[in-house]
Amino acid sequence: MDADDLGYRARTLTGCIPPPLVARLLELGHEREVELQADRGEWFCALEWARLLGHRGRREQALEVLAPYVATNWWPAAQARAELLEGWGRAEEAIALSRPYAEAGDRLALVFFARLLARHGRGGEAFMMLRAGIQDWFLADCLVDVAEMAGMDKEAAALLEVRVEAAVPACDDPDCDNLRMEPSNAVGLLAVIRERQGRIEEAIALLRTRKVTSVNGRDQLADLLAGHDRITELRAYAASEYHGHAVQRLAEVLEERGDVEDAIAAYRTFGATQSGMWHVAVPLSELLVRHGQGDEAIEMLHALTEHDAEDWIVHTLCTLYADQGRSREGLDHLDAIKARSDGKEYWDLFQMRLPLMADCGLLDEAIEQTRTRQSTALFVRSALSTSAASKTLYDSSSSR
Repeated sequence: MDADDLGYRARTLTGCIPPPLVARLLELGHEREVELQADRGEWFCALEWARLLGHRGRREQALEVLAPYVATNWWPAAQARAELLEGWGRAEEAIALSRPYAEAGDRLALVFFARLLARHGRGGEAFMMLRAGIQDWFLADCLVDVAEMAGMDKEAAALLEVRVEAAVPACDDPDCDNLRMEPSNAVGLLAVIRERQGRIEEAIALLRTRKVTSVNGRDQLADLLAGHDRITELRAYAASEYHGHAVQRLAEVLEERGDVEDAIAAYRTFGATQSGMWHVAVPLSELLVRHGQGDEAIEMLHALTEHDAEDWIVHTLCTLYADQGRSREGLDHLDAIKARSDGKEYWDLFQMRLPLMADCGLLDEAIEQTRTRQSTALFVRSALSTSAASKTLYDSSSSR
């Protein structure tokens, strides 16, 4: 085994036994098989087998399982070993193992190492390692966390203030008001520190200067306003925030307080236009279902997808149809979508059809349709396999 091969297989989950299958093997009692595959270079088997041995107190054996992988200098293997050592109270060994990877410049290793140091009373050292990479958003995010543990918020804020002030225009167009900032999350991170320092007004003012307001479906300003019970301001922000993440946070707060009708109304107000409803349809449907209004959720999603069948909305709708015991209606809706597409049905929508068919007692028919579709796909792949374009098509369909 070598690091490049291990990295490729772990990253792409190709040519290996994937984590869900390893978990299933262990669940069914096939420990011996997992152990054998770990010895044959199956990383995910080795990882789970080592963890299991460690849990059973067989610590040295656990380390031996990982040893061949660590010997390749592949960071994920070294990290796994370090995590085991730290969990066993052997933090200094974990630090010694991780340090060379961090000092070699591996970003993932550096972040892991810095957090490891900070957890064990060496936050100042971790801070000093990270500050040189403050322009990297990933390292800057870690630095702010380490600063909290090390009591160095003032120092971290000073570094970030310099970066914010150093922002430059993103292009040569004099009418462009976008700024290029390194790290790109400097404003948000500085706001985090200001909030920790109790300087809430400054944090809010900072967040109102952002161009990108949402990250991974969350809005930092909305979370801050909610966390400090500034609901009036949150309502005003939710009315103007385009992506619907602020109104989702508002609805979450209202639901937590038991004001379900107000939460529903907030979503419906935001979704008064079709473009707005696309952003909040799924969380609104989930809210309705949680409070016994599944039929209303189905009606809303059905109307939304009658003319524009976005797959993530249709998937939510089909799941609701099944959960509400209305699978036949779900099939009818998919049939209508298919008819509007001249009888064509994309794979994503076809997959949604299968559990509904099974619920309706059409399991054999579902299996047969799947076989037919797969056979057709294989024929197309074979017929087009000689061209460069077909290779792209084949790779794309294979990933499904």
